[in-house]
Amino acid sequence: MVGMDLDSPLPESWEEARARRERDADRNELLQSQLARPTRIVAIGGGTGLPMVLRGLARRAAPKPGDPGVDITAVVAMSDDGGSSGRLRRLHGALPPGDIRNCLVALAGGRNALKEVFQFRFGGARGLAGHAVGNLLIAALAELKGDFLEAVRMSGELLGARGRVLPCTLESVQLVAQMHDDTEVIGERNICRAQGRVRRVSLSPRSPPPVEGLLEALYTADLVTIGPGSLYSSLLPNLLVDGVAQALRESRALKVMVANLMSQPGETDGMSCLDHVQAVRNHVGPVLDAVLVNGTEPSPEATRRYGRRGSFAVCVDTRELIAAGVVPVRADLLKSGSRIRHDSRKVAACLLKMARSGL
Repeated sequence: MVGMDLDSPLPESWEEARARRERDADRNELLQSQLARPTRIVAIGGGTGLPMVLRGLARRAAPKPGDPGVDITAVVAMSDDGGSSGRLRRLHGALPPGDIRNCLVALAGGRNALKEVFQFRFGGARGLAGHAVGNLLIAALAELKGDFLEAVRMSGELLGARGRVLPCTLESVQLVAQMHDDTEVIGERNICRAQGRVRRVSLSPRSPPPVEGLLEALYTADLVTIGPGSLYSSLLPNLLVDGVAQALRESRALKVMVANLMSQPGETDGMSCLDHVQAVRNHVGPVLDAVLVNGTEPSPEATRRYGRRGSFAVCVDTRELIAAGVVPVRADLLKSGSRIRHDSRKVAACLLKMARSGL
């Protein structure tokens, strides 16, 4: 008791101090173990945002002297019912392969002739028109093997993917949205057409079972990334799968949302970065530790051009994020060029730094 002023308030209780020391010890143990093995990253999403993250990470996957590399697991939403994927679902009862295909191609990296073949779309107005070759191949392998997950694994082998891709569930699910006017819209493509503010989304059937290996990947990860991408159609459907939110809350991994650069017309109009975080929290609880945000202003001309389409920069207030219990990490994430896009190399570099430093 010597040297302690009992009349002054303690910064934390003994219990809080012990809990903090235990958390610090766990984190130090985790960081030390990373020095001898690849950094385990689980990237969650869909659409075009997840492949961007994967392209950057795939370049860092192979081990090098002094760098054990990266072990990558991509987790992809399975509620897509539009385009080629939607047609395969409706006509053949297949699970949607489109986002899976894009992620496999992103992980292939390098100059791979099969990448171009996988991404080739047939022209015309009938029959195969609009179908991507990779979608047809994955669907064919799934029917041939009677196992969608095996079809994805085999496709990854063909492409030489530097990581694995997991559908979040093997259940045939639909996305259901409750809109701000209290109407209910069923189906992802119908939600996009509705052009109204979404209040809440769910899956039908509710809480579908996770694919084998998903929960284990979350529990053993060093870093889990969520986004960027369509908040309600690409990110949240993954988190609504049974057991995923609980695994995120219990995992020792650092959970990071990669913030969207621009709003999505008709879906996230007027939503700030904090609003995105709160939407995740309102659906599945406090599963985020940090938010990676862009700190570079796009050109005024590009901003005006996007504004004419109804897309505006997502407002980031770091004080609000901190008050909400989420750590904002700001960095230059912008890709050069006329379009407002994330740079996959910059994003990957920041994520790896966060994973290997603990933040």
